[in-house]
Amino acid sequence: MLFILTSCSEQKTEKIHLAEVTRSLFYTPLYVAISEGFFKEEGLNVELKTTWGGDKTMTTLLSNSTDIALIGSETSIYVNAQGASDPVINFAQLTQTDGTFLVSRKKIDHFSWKALQGKTFLGQRKGGMPQMAGEFVLKRKGIDPQKDIHLIQSIDFANIPNSFASGTGDFVQLFEPQASIFEKEGIGHIVASFGKESGKIPYTTFMAKKSYLEKNTDKVEKFTRAIYKAQQWVLSHSAKDAATSIRQHFQDTDLSIIESSINRYKQQNTFAENPILDEKEWKLLQTIVDGAGELPKYTPYEEIVNSKIAEKVTKKH
Repeated sequence: MLFILTSCSEQKTEKIHLAEVTRSLFYTPLYVAISEGFFKEEGLNVELKTTWGGDKTMTTLLSNSTDIALIGSETSIYVNAQGASDPVINFAQLTQTDGTFLVSRKKIDHFSWKALQGKTFLGQRKGGMPQMAGEFVLKRKGIDPQKDIHLIQSIDFANIPNSFASGTGDFVQLFEPQASIFEKEGIGHIVASFGKESGKIPYTTFMAKKSYLEKNTDKVEKFTRAIYKAQQWVLSHSAKDAATSIRQHFQDTDLSIIESSINRYKQQNTFAENPILDEKEWKLLQTIVDGAGELPKYTPYEEIVNSKIAEKVTKKH
């Protein structure tokens, strides 16, 4: 009898292959969905892998090596502009601000953005959301990224922290927990937040091929509901609670660093409160991409954004 019940339970569990563009505390609600059992509650077995970089993550999705990708929204715009027969659709938003921080090699007591002028800036990948949002902020602060600073963009995403630690650059743009780790180790000092300065944008979203969404609507709805539960959990719990919950995903990082990093993100409202990607944010995203000279063409919101699933789960919860 126990064997039969166990078998039935296993049969109801559905697997989802999920690829994340990097491992970062920026994605805290995702790890909470795993650690607090929200995916499990929905009958899902989510297999998470880190694919390190926007191009690699999108290639994984397009080649059907993964079902869902957590990646910058701009990548779906690039794919759509190439005339994809099976477009990539954004269906759930995870973060709503930039997640990077400006780290200075030298300690600056009274930071001004003018301090970057004439300095070497270790930036992110050209055409990637971190770099474009960073340039958007710099321009707002009166700094021309191509003229006023020495911008380095030739280093692979995963190697940027090591490059800065080895002596490259006066300033670097980093996600948490790396920014806080460098501060603790005396390698650099956090002087500003790009997230605070850039405004609300659909920075990182869950996306899937249109064909996958059509064939697996119920499964994607369960996935999105689990993410929404996690987003609400993060909102209602302390940074310490969240740090304790997701520590298994950052075993090599001190718990105090995890907590302080999550607290930084919570204070600047980085984590989206729900998975709905709204049209106003979508327009700002394209303004930023266009400002960086990377927008191939304007993509209407309804063309590659499906907010119906997110709207449905937020109403039911």
